[in-house]
Amino acid sequence: MKTCAESFDAYALRALGREFGERLLPKGVEITFCDQLVLIGSGLIWNVYFGVLAVLVGFWLAIGIALARDSRHRLLRAPAAGFIFVFRGSPLFIQLFFAYELFQLLPKAGVEIPLGFATITADSRWLTRAWAGALIVLVLNTAAYSAVIFHGALHSVPKGDLEAADAYGLTGWPRFRRIVWPTMLRLAWPSYTNEAIFLFHATTLVFLSAFPAWQQSGDALYYASYFAGQTFNPFIAYPLIAAYFIAATLVITALFGAVNRRLNRHIPREARPKLRFRPQIIR
Repeated sequence: MKTCAESFDAYALRALGREFGERLLPKGVEITFCDQLVLIGSGLIWNVYFGVLAVLVGFWLAIGIALARDSRHRLLRAPAAGFIFVFRGSPLFIQLFFAYELFQLLPKAGVEIPLGFATITADSRWLTRAWAGALIVLVLNTAAYSAVIFHGALHSVPKGDLEAADAYGLTGWPRFRRIVWPTMLRLAWPSYTNEAIFLFHATTLVFLSAFPAWQQSGDALYYASYFAGQTFNPFIAYPLIAAYFIAATLVITALFGAVNRRLNRHIPREARPKLRFRPQIIR
C-alpha cells in the first residue's frame, strides 16, 4: 500500500505528461484515496491553465467586441453582433466538438501560405491538441458572453459623467480612458466575476468533448471519471473534484472581490456594490 507521500511523488505533476510522473495510472485494487486526491489535484492544473488564459485573453477581446457592437459603423457592428449571436446561441460542448473536427480537416503536413515570392508551410497539428484548440474555443466563448456584459455596462454609464466630461473638454480617447472605461468596468465587474467562475467550471468540458487526453494527461474531471470507472465507486472521486472546485471558486471570488474594491475605492463603503455568486444552471 502506497503512502500519501509516495502518491504525491508519483502523480503530483502526472497531468502534464508521462515524463512528469509514473508512466501508468493506478488500476483496480491498487488505487488508494491518496492516489485519487493527488491525481485529481494534478488534473486541476489544466483547468487553471484553461481558465486563467481564457479570462486574460477573452477579457480584452470582449472589450473590443463590445465597442464594435456599439459602433455607428455597420461594418464593425454587424460582425460583432453575429459573433455574439453564434457563440451565445450554441452550446459550448458543441463548439468544442465542432472545432476539433474542423482542426482535424486541416492538412496533416500543414497549411501552405503563398507570399508571392515564396510559399511557407504553417504547421497545423498543434490545433488538434487541447492546450491550443480548446483554449481558442474557450477564449471565443467567454469573449462573446463578456462582450454582452460590457456592452450593457457601456450603455449604463451615467449621463451626468458624460456631460461632465464634455464640460471639461474631454473627447475621444481621453474621454473613454478617464471616464467611460473605469465606469464601465465598475458597473460590469460583479457580472463579469460570475462569468469568470462559470468559465472555470466549463473547462471540465474540454476532455469530455472531442479533444483527446494525450498520454492520459487530462484535467480533474478526466481523472475523477477514470477513478469512478476503475473503482465502481463515484462517491470518492466526484466529491473530491467538487471540493477542489469549491476551493478554486473561493479563490476566484476573493481575487475578483479585491479588484472590485479597487474599482469602487472612491465610493463610500456602505454604498459599494457587493459581489454575489449567482450560478447558472443552463448556459
